[in-house]
Amino acid sequence: MTAARQPLIKVENLTYQYNGAQPVLKNISLEIGRGECLAVIGQNGSGKTTLVKHFNGLLKPSSGRVYINGRDTGPQKVSTLARTVGYVFQNPDHQIFHDTVGKEVAFGLKNLRLPAEEIERRVNEALEAVGLTGHYATYPFNLSKGQRQRVALASVLAMHTEVIVLDEPTTGQDYRESVQIMEMVKNLHEKGHSIVFITHDMSLVARYAARTVVLCEGEILADAPVRAVFARPELLARSYLKPPQITLLAQELGKRAIPPDVISVREMYDLLQKARADKIGCCG
Repeated sequence: MTAARQPLIKVENLTYQYNGAQPVLKNISLEIGRGECLAVIGQNGSGKTTLVKHFNGLLKPSSGRVYINGRDTGPQKVSTLARTVGYVFQNPDHQIFHDTVGKEVAFGLKNLRLPAEEIERRVNEALEAVGLTGHYATYPFNLSKGQRQRVALASVLAMHTEVIVLDEPTTGQDYRESVQIMEMVKNLHEKGHSIVFITHDMSLVARYAARTVVLCEGEILADAPVRAVFARPELLARSYLKPPQITLLAQELGKRAIPPDVISVREMYDLLQKARADKIGCCG
């Protein structure tokens, strides 16, 4: 009999509070497997960022346990966990501190004491992956925010981490930059990286995630495939969220045999075309 595969990230009864205040996270338990693309959603203050900061040791549980590859994060240093879990901050300016893009991306690799040739190769590969080839010597703060977000992402990519955590990766960016960033994330997922991202944009959840965790006041309100979560608008409302507009339209059209878990315009179009054809066939 084959043993069950160990989850990549396992959270057991996690509670966290800042400086003795009321708990921000309350008895959270979940597992994330290899190769997943998971969205964490919820209203401001629900505990999303606090939760994901436990995945690479930036925060340690007040009680409970977090395991990465079966190892308790409690006694491990952030620098050790960063080899497995890369974290891209919501604001890249909180992450970038070197005076050139190349030095910024190479920083973590130098801490690993890799050979100079290996560092150079990884930096160039990472910059190419995020579309910043040619900016090796550029001062990061001369770049747009979207480009700085890519620099932060390149720093994580260069570490060859198994997991990439992104906290609101498209905040403050225009539509074009948002799509570019998320298409890069999609490409990384297709190459085998496990992805965890926080967002307030439900259209991004519909387009890029397979599973979503809904947080509300520090507790898990739902943990299910995206379709199952979006099919329950009353549940999302408890966390001050709404499904994408196309899903809301599908729910309004439920009386016309349109299922309530539609998550794309193309899907809605196909269903309406089928309904129209069925009606013509029935009456023809």
